Amino acid sequence: MAGRRATARGDVNSVNPNELTLAEARDALKAKRLSARELTQAHLDAMAKARALNAYLLETPDRALQMAVVSDEKIASGEAGPLEGIPLGIKDLFCTHGVTTTAGSKILQAFEPHYESAVSANLWRDGAVMLGKLNLDEFAMGSSNETSAFGNVVSPWRRRGSDAPLVPGGSSGGSAAAVAAQLCLGATATDTGGSIRQPAAFTGTVGIKPTYGRCSRWGTVAFASSLDQAGPIARTVRDCAILLGSMSGPDPRDTTCADLAVPDFEAAVSRGVKGLTIGIPREYRVDGMPAEIQKLWDEGAAWLKAAGATLRDISLPHTSYALPAYYIVAPAEASSNLARYDGVRYGLRVPGKDIAGMYENTRAAGFGREVKRRIMIGTYVLSAGYYDAYYVRAQKIRTLIKRDFEAAYADGVDAILTPATPSAAFGIGEKASADPVEMYLNDVFTVTVNMAGLPGIAVPAGLDGQGLPLGLQLIGRPFDEETLFAVAQVIEDSAGRTALPEPWWA
Repeated sequence: MAGRRATARGDVNSVNPNELTLAEARDALKAKRLSARELTQAHLDAMAKARALNAYLLETPDRALQMAVVSDEKIASGEAGPLEGIPLGIKDLFCTHGVTTTAGSKILQAFEPHYESAVSANLWRDGAVMLGKLNLDEFAMGSSNETSAFGNVVSPWRRRGSDAPLVPGGSSGGSAAAVAAQLCLGATATDTGGSIRQPAAFTGTVGIKPTYGRCSRWGTVAFASSLDQAGPIARTVRDCAILLGSMSGPDPRDTTCADLAVPDFEAAVSRGVKGLTIGIPREYRVDGMPAEIQKLWDEGAAWLKAAGATLRDISLPHTSYALPAYYIVAPAEASSNLARYDGVRYGLRVPGKDIAGMYENTRAAGFGREVKRRIMIGTYVLSAGYYDAYYVRAQKIRTLIKRDFEAAYADGVDAILTPATPSAAFGIGEKASADPVEMYLNDVFTVTVNMAGLPGIAVPAGLDGQGLPLGLQLIGRPFDEETLFAVAQVIEDSAGRTALPEPWWA
């Protein structure tokens, strides 16, 4: 599919504001070559023309323009924050004060929080502008954005010569689609088993899942508390680094949030890879891997070697157990977290003949099929007689997976290179809903990172034979996102920025 050329960095006078990267827009705002109001209005106009994508569940134009006016005043007075005037989309899993937060579910369709999530509050502190709330798989449970109670997101990409609609990946499909379609300069996202990296790979965007604890989970609707982590999706590695710098930071309200200073992630982007050792795990060469994925992986390794890195074959022996263990741990935690949605305190309430009937009716009407499936699986593996056989064993496997990575890093590996997904984006409805395992297999390369609590980044690295984006994944040491940004920038420079799709939807 023909694409639009990426803009030259710094050339902002002759292009549509939507075509700027976040870094370019930031610099243009600082230089007063563009106002925050102009930049925001350009994105609101693009959103209005792109509703066929269903990327936004809620648009907030009045609030966006009010925030942009404040940003212009701060820029004029020399008080601009790091993200002053930058229009962003917010995944509808982050609670936003006074703005409906649904988690993609009917059970929360009227929920209006009276508080702000830590991540979004950090963005507003730094001057960002909220364009609206982005679509997602219900409670972030899905790999295609087809489980949203408010309709699936349509990818801005299409196969060459075909009009068949494609999925943008999930659960952060709205975030990835909005960034790829230039409906925002960046977006918040969450990753429980690959929900930032997989949609980024499917849409030719960059997405980083930081180390567990790098970003506060306070005010983010929970799926699996020991796996969930917030992160950004943007169009370039640099843009992701800028966003993560604002999203991160200690938070006493979240006991799992690390009490660590936030590094200068943007400065790390230009470090290069000379002297670094990059591991190539043999267990990721799975049976049936498409030749295009293998070729892309080999090319990525060659790019890093040419840039001065040393490549080393490594073993992560428990990789094959990660997916089944994940689909025990995640549903178990989901069944516990989602027990709060009972029609009593907030959200949907469907009356019954007694309180038990109200619980049953509310949850039957409020939860979708995939959420119900995972609650039932989770409740089963936590039940008497099965807890030790399933849940305890899965946690032991999780420990072994973490030790595999620790051994590799202790042996001098600085980062690990793998494919991001087993294929390019697939069509809406192509993965049989009768066989959820087929959908779960999309997470085969990503779930290990969440199980071990490590940082991982997906970077676009080329197109498949049908003109669809393919991505590579880098996995780093705990709290060493800086190295990931440096290595990812080399891949981005070597592959060239992915040209975004022509706006067939406008």
